[in-house]
Amino acid sequence: MAWTVLALNRLVEKEIETLPVDMRARLTRITGLIEQHGFEALPRDTVKHLEDRLWELRATGRDGISRAIYVTASGKRVIIVRVFVKKTQKTPRNELEIARQRAKEIR
Repeated sequence: MAWTVLALNRLVEKEIETLPVDMRARLTRITGLIEQHGFEALPRDTVKHLEDRLWELRATGRDGISRAIYVTASGKRVIIVRVFVKKTQKTPRNELEIARQRAKEIR
């Protein structure tokens, strides 16, 4: 069974749409690799565990660094719950809190 990558809702889709073009293209490429070949096909340092169920996909571009925080759900589903452009060294607490709250919607 192949992996499926989904945005949690329309709000997350809008977050993806507002990324700079190069970062959005990179995120699309990463999610495509997951769907076609699984996580093993990703370049090293593309995925990082944050806490509990939360993981992040790391995408870089000319305009900076973006993160897509996701959870895995049953049936090899990746559900992206938060997308943002990263401006600090560490993932900001408020971004993690938003991701935690949204992840509660997923069973």
